[in-house]
Amino acid sequence: MNILFIADIMGKPGRWAVSQILPELKKIHQIDFTIANVENAAGGFGLTKEIAQKIHHYGVDCLTSGNHIWDRKDIFPYLNESLRILRPANYPPNVPGRGAAIFDLKNDSKIGVINIQGKVYIKEIDCPFRIADKEIEKIREQTKIIIVDLHAEATSEKMALGWYLDGKVSAVLGTHTHVQTADEIILPQGTAYITDVGMTGPHDSVIGIIKEDAIARFLTQIPRRFTLAKDDIKFCGALVKIDPDSGKALSIERIRIDLPQLEDDNAEKI
Repeated sequence: MNILFIADIMGKPGRWAVSQILPELKKIHQIDFTIANVENAAGGFGLTKEIAQKIHHYGVDCLTSGNHIWDRKDIFPYLNESLRILRPANYPPNVPGRGAAIFDLKNDSKIGVINIQGKVYIKEIDCPFRIADKEIEKIREQTKIIIVDLHAEATSEKMALGWYLDGKVSAVLGTHTHVQTADEIILPQGTAYITDVGMTGPHDSVIGIIKEDAIARFLTQIPRRFTLAKDDIKFCGALVKIDPDSGKALSIERIRIDLPQLEDDNAEKI
């Protein structure tokens, strides 16, 4: 079974990359299920219902997110309405949406997806370790194939949770930093792991934002409106091959594909 995880989609450039690359990539690798982190898909901050539906139309089966999913309040009702969008499971139980879901696959098998947010250098919420255990216990009643989007800042916290979940899930895939790491591995008990899958979007930037804005913020410490960059577009992510009977990962491969410049006349289509 081949699972494709698309790294954090950053605004129009990221959506353009997905629309151009995903159909052919699914054919080449015979992808059975596609997941994408979309918390920055709307202008680099948050998500809208319209954009979520467009990304589904491109061929993404499950949309995960993180702390920026709350940036646009008009998405809140859709988080309750759509079964294909997840927010981190360790937010309080009364917030919109859900943190885990089970999806049916074409071969009559099922796959579980869990969205978890870290606590180190990011908003303090419930313990990701304990909430992950609770969600895994429920999902394993129906399937052993479980993918975790670990949305966190600290590499130490991501690595610790990867080791903690080894053998309990099929893959732990890090998001949030927008910087792809080169530490993909199959852990001893069969869990695929990578600290961060990176960013699908403009890489001539500071994690998707134009360089001048980011540099000025560091130099002055004065809040300013960030502008989404648009150059050096890359499609990033990870391809995980899983044994459907055991739920253990057989391989994990980083993906990083260069794309041409997004032309203005194509922007309105994305």
